Amino acid sequence: MRPRDLSEFVGQTHLLGPGQLLRRAIEADRVQSLILYGPPGVGKTTLAQIIARQTRSRFVRLSGVESNVAELRRELSAAAHRLANTGQPTLLFLDEIHRFNKAQQDVLLPDVESGVVRLIGATTHNPCFFVNAPLVSRSLVFELKPLTEEELETLLRRALADPERGLGHLPIAADPDALRHLARVADGDARKALNALEIAALTTPRAPDGKIRLTREVAEQSIQKKAVVYDGDEDAHYDTISAFIKSVRGSDPDAALYWLAKMIHAGEDPRFIARRLVICAAEDVGLADPMALVLAQAAVQAAEFIGWPEARIPLAEATIYAATAPKSNSSILAIDAALADVRQGRTLPVPEHLRDAHYAGAERLGHGVGYQYAHAHPDHFVAQDYLGADRRYYEPTEQGFERKIRERVEKWRQQFMAARAAAPAPPAPGP
Repeated sequence: MRPRDLSEFVGQTHLLGPGQLLRRAIEADRVQSLILYGPPGVGKTTLAQIIARQTRSRFVRLSGVESNVAELRRELSAAAHRLANTGQPTLLFLDEIHRFNKAQQDVLLPDVESGVVRLIGATTHNPCFFVNAPLVSRSLVFELKPLTEEELETLLRRALADPERGLGHLPIAADPDALRHLARVADGDARKALNALEIAALTTPRAPDGKIRLTREVAEQSIQKKAVVYDGDEDAHYDTISAFIKSVRGSDPDAALYWLAKMIHAGEDPRFIARRLVICAAEDVGLADPMALVLAQAAVQAAEFIGWPEARIPLAEATIYAATAPKSNSSILAIDAALADVRQGRTLPVPEHLRDAHYAGAERLGHGVGYQYAHAHPDHFVAQDYLGADRRYYEPTEQGFERKIRERVEKWRQQFMAARAAAPAPPAPGP
């Protein structure tokens, strides 16, 4: 059931719809080198074959898992001779191109640059991270999306109706609910959906009337449990945790719980999720609700202590608390501003009265002289110079608990400014 031309291709309308760049390039035979990036079963290999037929190119397929430099050089040499002797271009399709190491990818550069081959690389990994930058710069990169449930149902019905390449020669009666289930559980993967349909059709006994009836129950037995697209240390791993944190930051507990559930279902390390929750609680909730950090840290300990599957409960509790808490990023802004000042400005010396005075001879050096002990004053506060310069890094917000902090800080800063203004000027430096 692999599509033979663009008219049979289903999905990827953002690339192949009328007037879209890739479709125009294919129809005008202006395709040079492409990298097709997307999950399994969305049409990367099919599209490469369609392009080869459309451009009357010799289609050569190599796999990044199996091929080596010697085989690559042999095919490139054959392509050069073919172009010189017959004028026929070669479309070199490299499946799993990210599996080629840097040396193997570098072998391609001269022939791609000179036009000896048209390269189409297919990968499930982000080419910006897994394909050499010189190769990416010489190629157009297109991201293919998972097929929608409606698109997968279209493919399934087409397979049932086609008597030559599909299952149309069989007396199949498929319930709409069965096809809908296959399309949903296939998770955007056309190959998985068609394989499940074939298994259902070929293993279901005929009814007394001779029909092969595909019911919802048959469909459920014919397709495995939904396996989410998730890799433990690559794109989906980082994209999902990014969506999780941004949902918590954006105060959407339902979205945050969905991304948390996806990570749990995929078997993510609970400690990884918990660590990111701690960072989020400090960075995004911050002093608007300091309990978020306490709860996140408790989730770390709980996840470490109990593991899956029970760890989902404290992780969900910390997620919901952080997502529904008032938000303030004043802590990260404050420390980053102070760090920028330390890195870029003049390093401030510690004022004499704040220096360590717990050793013999400190007073003779002037260390600690004039320091006022805050707890010896009313409200356990005394206005004195703690920095030796006028700097302001922390800007409290009006969010949640931080509103009270803001009131205290503003009152104290006014007293600091008054004390600094009343302090005698430092002595002028000697000649």
